[in-house]
Amino acid sequence: MRSEDIAKLAGVSRSTVSRVINNYSNVPEETRAKVLKVIEQHQYEPNSFARALAGKKTDTIGLFAISMNEKENATRIYQNNYFAPFVDAVVDTSNARGCYVLIHTVYSPDDFLKVKQAFLQKRIDGGIIVGTQKDIGIVREMVGLSAPLVLIDYDISEIMSEHLDRNHLAIVNSKDYEGTVEAIEYLIGLGHTEIGMICGRMNTYSGRERYMAYENTLKRHGLALQKDFVLQGDFLKETAYQEVKKLLSSGGPLPTAFFSSNDDMAISAMEAFSEHGISVPEDISIAGFDDVQLAARIHPKLTSVRLPIYEMSKAAVEKVIELCDSQQPTFSTISFPARLITRDSCQPPKK
Repeated sequence: MRSEDIAKLAGVSRSTVSRVINNYSNVPEETRAKVLKVIEQHQYEPNSFARALAGKKTDTIGLFAISMNEKENATRIYQNNYFAPFVDAVVDTSNARGCYVLIHTVYSPDDFLKVKQAFLQKRIDGGIIVGTQKDIGIVREMVGLSAPLVLIDYDISEIMSEHLDRNHLAIVNSKDYEGTVEAIEYLIGLGHTEIGMICGRMNTYSGRERYMAYENTLKRHGLALQKDFVLQGDFLKETAYQEVKKLLSSGGPLPTAFFSSNDDMAISAMEAFSEHGISVPEDISIAGFDDVQLAARIHPKLTSVRLPIYEMSKAAVEKVIELCDSQQPTFSTISFPARLITRDSCQPPKK
């Protein structure tokens, strides 16, 4: 099938098909979707990828950042304290290994078509996905493309139960559970017995691991988990801010400390506390997760569990290159420690 045939089936010009294939921005989204649908249905492979089709590598890695919970904003991935360091680290590591990086952002389920096309059109040798939510169907579909794939932050047990470990696949995680336990133990060691939590999204592996560690550590110490002190922040600054404001406006009791599933939410909570005349750490302590650059620059400096982003990114690049060079399907996992960095935002509770 030629590009002229694709154009005829999609009801567009040949030049429009070319602009879609080359990812030009000046194509209406409706038109782009229509052309890509025809391309997918007929598994069209453009001549520009003849080198890849001939069995030669493109020396290009795909990096797909998934962020489907924030409001539409074309730059939000690159301003996000979680995604931006991953993008930087993957690009730097890949370049050092002589590879290019094709970056796509996934803001909706329909955007996964971009990911599929990158594989089907053989623009990339393999892909790295960061930010995957609990959607084993999408992962199964990606793995079904028979291309090397690395998932950052994903539940290994789901992969095993679906028998997806028989493919060119690797999982790179951080030890979020252990890092969270260290943070909660630290707060308990300071004398806190009423500890709240600002949770991340529970449909993500990291969100679930951090909550389970919080719940289990309280139970192990015989401390009550008070539901009013568990706030749903979804890893989002504004959501966490509104949840904390709601708790403060209720007039009910407050915990003496909070653990937040990420630093963005912790910093938003500190803003809400300040607006209500509540001082950190004098009136309430707070610890976060990720240890973003801003954590050490705000006042008070934020105690946080350091996410090993550089190590995870480097491992992801090395794994995907290794998978690309492997003739047989291989599956592997690697997990990096997450360590607590203590600063000024926590102290013993008031007597």
